[in-house]
Amino acid sequence: MNIIYSLDIIGTFSFAISGAIVASKKKFDLFGVIIIAFVTAVGGGMMRDVLINYHPINWIGDLNYIWTILAAVVFTFLFKSKILPLNKTLFLFDTIGIAVFTMLGTEKGLNFGLQPFIAVVMGVVSAVMGGVLRDVLTQKTPLIFKKEIYALACFIGAFVFILLNSLKINHNLQYILTILTVFTIRIIAVKYKLELPKIKDDIFTNKYNNK
Repeated sequence: MNIIYSLDIIGTFSFAISGAIVASKKKFDLFGVIIIAFVTAVGGGMMRDVLINYHPINWIGDLNYIWTILAAVVFTFLFKSKILPLNKTLFLFDTIGIAVFTMLGTEKGLNFGLQPFIAVVMGVVSAVMGGVLRDVLTQKTPLIFKKEIYALACFIGAFVFILLNSLKINHNLQYILTILTVFTIRIIAVKYKLELPKIKDDIFTNKYNNK
């Protein structure tokens, strides 16, 4: 098992747990929890593969993704009383997931022959779209539409990967530094409540308000 595959499984497991936690808090039954865990874990990668016309789509070509998701659901149910009350649990597993999938999606885009910027977009799609689908299905506002720095962390991490790749840095170091970049930005952003600016007024607002 190579490091890329191992990271993919780790990301899948982490995202599946984050999905199972959200579904459990919403009081979904077992089937509902499995569906939300599945969508969260493979939704982003599946959308990426559809966009670049890559076949077979990851989970279809490898049943280990399905077993990993089921294992994550079982893990969540076994330790539900311990992990659900922890407010930081969802954040931790979600952050691990986006960090890993940002790197994997970007590298897959490059390997597929895409332009670097498009590869970056594919990395972000891989990282955030599973969470978007999870939140939409559980009637929550997706994190990327909130004030938290979320997708931006993935963009920066993907650009770091592109830079390191162009510099021919050791592959394992590329993976580690990219994942650490996304992870660190998310932790700093949440800790210090950093957020992107909102569009409230334009250059004409004060002019009209003063009349």
